[in-house]
Amino acid sequence: MQPDCKFVQIHIFLHMIQREMKNKLLQLTGKFPVIALIGPRQSGKTTLVKSIFEKYIYTNLEDPDTRLFAISDPRSFLNQHNGGMIIDEAQRVPELFSYIQTIVDEKKIQGNFILTGSQNFLMHQKISQTLAGRVAIQVLLPFSMNEIISPKANENFTTYVFKGFYPPIYDRQIEPVDWFPNYIHTYLERDVRQIKSIPDINSFSMFVKLCAGRVGQLLNLSSLANEVGISINTAKSWISVLEASFIIFRLMPHHQNFNKRLVKMPKLYFYDTGLACSLLGLSDINQTNTYYQLGSLFENLVIADLIKFRFNKGLDNNLFFWRDKLGREIDCLADFGINKKIIEIKAGKTITEEFFKGLNYYKSISADDSTRSYIIYGGDKYQSRLAAKIFPWNNATGIFNDD
Repeated sequence: MQPDCKFVQIHIFLHMIQREMKNKLLQLTGKFPVIALIGPRQSGKTTLVKSIFEKYIYTNLEDPDTRLFAISDPRSFLNQHNGGMIIDEAQRVPELFSYIQTIVDEKKIQGNFILTGSQNFLMHQKISQTLAGRVAIQVLLPFSMNEIISPKANENFTTYVFKGFYPPIYDRQIEPVDWFPNYIHTYLERDVRQIKSIPDINSFSMFVKLCAGRVGQLLNLSSLANEVGISINTAKSWISVLEASFIIFRLMPHHQNFNKRLVKMPKLYFYDTGLACSLLGLSDINQTNTYYQLGSLFENLVIADLIKFRFNKGLDNNLFFWRDKLGREIDCLADFGINKKIIEIKAGKTITEEFFKGLNYYKSISADDSTRSYIIYGGDKYQSRLAAKIFPWNNATGIFNDD
């Protein structure tokens, strides 16, 4: 009997993709007794840890019987751990963390527990205090461009803006218009209710869609609250829910103060542009190509990929934006202490003098010779100009290797 061709293609695809975080996880396993891998649902956390830690016992607390075992008899549940244990969706039974602390303190074995979760459960004060100094925290987001796109490929960025980077769209070859609505429904019905009791899920759903319409814009909580008909405090709370479940992130303004006339509000982005497109009602690539805010979605695509690069190497997100009250801005500023990289992100495929305007202004007022300037654009050429180095969109993270 011949194997199904589609199954064979998916099997080959899964073995071809090497997640960039793999080496970092292996490194941390030799230094910490507990590794926590967090990130959005369906970002590939389970696949990654099971492929790295093949001999570890695997348990999933989404399963009702397994969860009941963990709640009713946590000591026996954790005594399965000899040789290592993976606990998937660990946030479902937070009572386990105190018992894990006792075990790792007694046995002092590194890499003994691998915890995964689709929520940032380590934001919970009790959990973070229990595992302080014992856990290495890593964030796994959906595929990066480096993981699935060849830097030499001559493709249109709109394809990836629309499709996003969630693994099921690629390894199961599911169309975005079929996958994302189900993902959103699951998120609203399961994950949101686990994080916070939200009585009006319809208002929350509207809130998420309005956030998608504000990609790349300053986060005006008052405006969001008014449109949904909620208080500003509720809007703040809901933004925290979206952040804790890795749907959105806020890009903070850079703190360096040249004249005290800088914008202090953060900018709003989604971790995955495909999800944002679905929430915006874009149903195909042609609609995405003509969307009036395609430039903002492209900016989101690039900044999210820069963040993935940092997270996959176990580094902090040192990315900001800079903007003064007259609207002059730098789309992204990477601050590494002794030097900075200022980055303009342009969806256009033809390089024009307008691309350099923000970079030239920033350099004229900063007087910092260590600052390096870059443009990441929608074309496919590399150039080195006096004002900036130019990188194509599908190798945006190449700027981090340019010293």
